[in-house]
Amino acid sequence: MKFGILVFPGSNCEQDCADVIQTLLNQEVRMIWHKETTLGGIDALIIPGGFSYGDYLRTGAIARFSPVMKSVMKFAEAGGLILGICNGFQILVESKLLPGALLRNESLKYICRDVLIRVENSETSFTSLYQEGEILKIPIAHAEGNYFCNQETLEELTRNRQILFRYGGSVNPNGSLDRIAGICNSERNIAGMMPHPDRSSEMILGSEDGKRIFLSMMSHLAGARK
Repeated sequence: MKFGILVFPGSNCEQDCADVIQTLLNQEVRMIWHKETTLGGIDALIIPGGFSYGDYLRTGAIARFSPVMKSVMKFAEAGGLILGICNGFQILVESKLLPGALLRNESLKYICRDVLIRVENSETSFTSLYQEGEILKIPIAHAEGNYFCNQETLEELTRNRQILFRYGGSVNPNGSLDRIAGICNSERNIAGMMPHPDRSSEMILGSEDGKRIFLSMMSHLAGARK
């Protein structure tokens, strides 16, 4: 399987994602520069974390206008699997591929540490190898991860079971509405999350709880080929 990984000026987690896909999971990776206009026959796309365009104006706001994003929109419309991690989630929201907004953390401080998140829906292409209610330890690293949407959208996310992860335990690290840590679109082919599964896919990093997100995607792709 071939995974595409988007790279913008200021991305800094593309190599983390590539290491998981290539080294741990033995799959092909294509790095896709933001000025490219095609995705090159990939099976799935990852938009990694970082500070695209220096987070100028608003996180993800400039990246959405990159030339490559027209191909991303077509890939999404065709049902292609897309996972946005941290800044990737912010770019997906700015591109209107996912609903809501990512605001400044409630504390107004950058937060970088492990958090616990709860799997809310295990019936998606991104979470099928988890148990519903399972608690995962995955790190966060962001200043704008405070998920927000209006009441109507929250009700729709809840009704359609589009909330994939909520912050668990007694801590809501960034003040996210309804403790939301990750969501998917209604068609379930696009997901975004603030925690970093790319930094929690092997025990040398302290947790491998994030690896099954990528394995779930591979399982879905393998099933689609049969």
